[in-house]
Amino acid sequence: MSLLIDVRAPEWMTDAALRARLAPLLPGVAIHCGPPTRELPDVAMLAAVRLHPDVAPRLPGLQLVQKLGAGVEGILAQGELPAGVRVARLKPAAAAREIAEYCLAQVLLRQRHLVRHAEDARAGRWHRLAPRRAVETTVAVLGLGHIGGQVAACFAGLGFQVLGWSRRPKRPSEDRLAGVDCRSGPAALPGLLGESDYVVAVLPSTPETRNLLDARLLERFRKEAVLINVGRGDLVVEADLLAALDGGRLAGAVLDVFREEPLPPDHPFWRHAAVSVTPHVSGWHLDDGLEDVAENYRRLVAGRPLLHEVDREAGY
Repeated sequence: MSLLIDVRAPEWMTDAALRARLAPLLPGVAIHCGPPTRELPDVAMLAAVRLHPDVAPRLPGLQLVQKLGAGVEGILAQGELPAGVRVARLKPAAAAREIAEYCLAQVLLRQRHLVRHAEDARAGRWHRLAPRRAVETTVAVLGLGHIGGQVAACFAGLGFQVLGWSRRPKRPSEDRLAGVDCRSGPAALPGLLGESDYVVAVLPSTPETRNLLDARLLERFRKEAVLINVGRGDLVVEADLLAALDGGRLAGAVLDVFREEPLPPDHPFWRHAAVSVTPHVSGWHLDDGLEDVAENYRRLVAGRPLLHEVDREAGY
């Protein structure tokens, strides 16, 4: 049995760099670097950012696709993936912290009027603006899983009023959600949106969440609110978001994820004054997640339960 690495994201990590980090964790294990150009019958596990066409058919012994990150919807939608192949995702603490930092940075940028101050500095204007107080600011976090819980805790720890939303109720005793007003279910979402100054979306892509933020729910946002999406691009109906921004129904949007990546050069998000675009960089480093990649290989070989295995039918 062996492992195949097929990253195809050299600006993030090369196959060789990942193999160099995994090899000490898996002594004696053959680690191939892809994409495969021939059939590799000995490969039992594929570590990849996404499952590219023509890869699965060249791996007749494939048992597990290990996603190098959280979202697995692209892998699950790949028609070439045999039904019996298992899928696992990662829950690296480092990436969750980075996503929380990204969301906090975007909020503080606006709380402290830093863009306006930079413009004033370039123009030689001395114009003082009072910062907005955290205790008077409400941040809603949609999705309270591994990453969303970290985001909510980050804001709660700094004194923001934090509302959390999940499809199913969270246990009130969960320490990681201390200080977070947790709500759940479709009926609770419209009211929560109307209370919030910032709405941070950290939801996965599932049949229940795709196109969730459509014209109907965008109408429930406060006009002064800002949407920050670090979950999945298909959560938002793009045309509806642009219409809401153009109609003044919300103040702005910070988007790090998109339906199509890279974002096409002619996409209106690039040119919209109320939209801030970043190229899917809110979470970057795997760090401790690489240990889970190696551990899942060992568990696969030993026939033991996997870490963070995905329910292929549920989508997460």
